Amino acid sequence: MSTINIGIPEDQRRAIADGLSRLLADTYTLYLTTHNFHWNVTGPMFNTLHLMFEGQYTELALAVDLVAERIRALGYPAPGTYSAYARLTSIKEPEGVPSANDMIRQLVAGQEAVVRTARSIFAVVDEAHDEPTADLLTQRMQIHEKNAWMLRSLLEG
Repeated sequence: MSTINIGIPEDQRRAIADGLSRLLADTYTLYLTTHNFHWNVTGPMFNTLHLMFEGQYTELALAVDLVAERIRALGYPAPGTYSAYARLTSIKEPEGVPSANDMIRQLVAGQEAVVRTARSIFAVVDEAHDEPTADLLTQRMQIHEKNAWMLRSLLEG
């Protein structure tokens, strides 16, 4: 294997890649949950939720690629199996088919979990002066915080 010399020592690259692997697992788990809910939502908010969930899972499908490619750029393999994601994720998979409101609540919790995971990586990213990863994390947090707000707004009223 060739040596990677991007100005970030190996121990910091490993720590960042480990954090990004957790972020990838959370992102993929949220993608799968959102896609599941898109398929199975019912009730008076069907059209609104069906379309909202589609937009969110489509964005998540692109996001997993960005996170995985950053892990690879740091010189580490990206996890890519259900067993790896199950081990690394902080998001609990849904049981059965929840009601539309419970789907929304679970997706809010999932969006917020991804934000927490992204935020937890910042200390080592800042210490390593890893601006590309910091930029990726900031973008991911902004998207997930907005999605959580939009989903929470559906439960008010």
